[in-house]
Amino acid sequence: MTRFILTLLLILGQPVAAWSQTAQSDLPRVVLQAGMYQLDVQVAATPLQREVGLMYRQSMPTHEGMVFVFEQAQQQCFWMKNTLLPLTAAFVADDGVIVNLADMKPQTTDSHCSDKPVRFVLEMNQGWFAKRNITQGFQLKGPLFKAKNKAQ
Repeated sequence: MTRFILTLLLILGQPVAAWSQTAQSDLPRVVLQAGMYQLDVQVAATPLQREVGLMYRQSMPTHEGMVFVFEQAQQQCFWMKNTLLPLTAAFVADDGVIVNLADMKPQTTDSHCSDKPVRFVLEMNQGWFAKRNITQGFQLKGPLFKAKNKAQ
């Protein structure tokens, strides 16, 4: 009986420990447009999803990424603890305009912050934006972003 209880405790405890050190892959996805490029990105919208982010990921296909969605616009800061891939973070305003970009080195605790308050941060493989000449001021499109008012 004692052996059964110990085995049960090990089985029940393992998913929590294992999950904390594995990549999350079951997040919802959304399609975003960056000019002529279509991005298939996972959406990290809860505090726990945002905390884990792309940690422990061994690889990521070229046109995939992760968008972090926050409840309100504020200065967002990211680091790369337990993140194995070199990434570029695009700090994105409500209308989809890229406020600034930051290249981030794997497994570092250097802080990379938005230049002004934003609700969205899009992480892609490092160099993805640069190779496509997508820079600060470029507007991304997709269901997460509010369209700019054309009358202005």
